[in-house]
Amino acid sequence: MKASVADVAVRLAPGAHTLLFPGNALRGCASTVPDGAPEGREVQFPPRTMIFREGDPASSLFQVDEGIVMLYQLLPDGRRQIVEFLQTGDVFGFSAAPVRDCSAETLVATCCTTFDRSAVERSPALAQRLSASVFSQLCGLHEHVLLLGRKSASERIASFLMRCIPGRGRGKCPGPPKGDDSACVPLAMTRLEIADFLGLTIETVSRILTRLKRRGILSIKRLDEVGVCDVCRLCRLSGTHLTNGRWCSSRGDTGPQDSSS
Repeated sequence: MKASVADVAVRLAPGAHTLLFPGNALRGCASTVPDGAPEGREVQFPPRTMIFREGDPASSLFQVDEGIVMLYQLLPDGRRQIVEFLQTGDVFGFSAAPVRDCSAETLVATCCTTFDRSAVERSPALAQRLSASVFSQLCGLHEHVLLLGRKSASERIASFLMRCIPGRGRGKCPGPPKGDDSACVPLAMTRLEIADFLGLTIETVSRILTRLKRRGILSIKRLDEVGVCDVCRLCRLSGTHLTNGRWCSSRGDTGPQDSSS
């Protein structure tokens, strides 16, 4: 899915230097419309609603204004791979073929702006607007490939939770604040959906969450919410480095590592 997004984004660009990737435009892109770009149509979807199914005609594109959208693909035997969880500013609906290459479903009440695919192809301004979000999502692909290909089960769970904590982990993390370094992570997705996104079984997800709770890293009182007691400690378990190959100076979690998959 991600590769086709990048391919289509490049083909939509009107020239070699017009597909701009501003580094600070990774979220909230829906609030800015360049001059000359065609207006999209706002659509509202209730929770757990199919936006489109794999194989449907790929005649429109969407940008999330508010809510969460899940993209997934099904294998012939019924197994599911969740490709992405999309939030505000993310773009979806691209396909290299005339039909959808995945299905899209809302997890919560969601508002999207939809654009006719032909309008995007005719509008350099709109293609430029959407390219910032495509670039952000393409960067996320690199992290997810690493997660699925090389990270242990514990590292996958820790990485998933860290991506739900805004401003922490990865490139420009400011480090722990003075005093309390806890966070609350609301989960709109089920344990099974987390498993299908991380390439794990639901039993493995539940076992590792319980293990992290027992070690005092997480607190779990509700199925739709996880409390992170120490964000830095969770980050160290994710196996994700900061900028320029430098690892967090507070590394050194002493608890046992889980290498199960």
